Amino acid sequence: MAKTAWLERNKRKQKTVEKYAALRAELKAKKDYASLTQLPRDASPTRLVNRCRISGRRRAFLRRFQISRITFSELASSGLIPGVTKSSW
Repeated sequence: MAKTAWLERNKRKQKTVEKYAALRAELKAKKDYASLTQLPRDASPTRLVNRCRISGRRRAFLRRFQISRITFSELASSGLIPGVTKSSW
């Protein structure tokens, strides 16, 4: 499990991105890059990190399922992900 501080930091960044989304779009449309640099760094969506919904792991993240590969493997083996079966040939 990821540290709680990392999860909370990512949530805080998400709120900041949502708060400044309209203003960032407006400044980008005007090509006012000087004002854009005055915004907080965390207002940029590229600063967000994809994290597993269950474990909080950020590496080996599967976007389609919003979970990490380890969690995916555990859930798939248990049969908790519909439509996913272990392959064998």
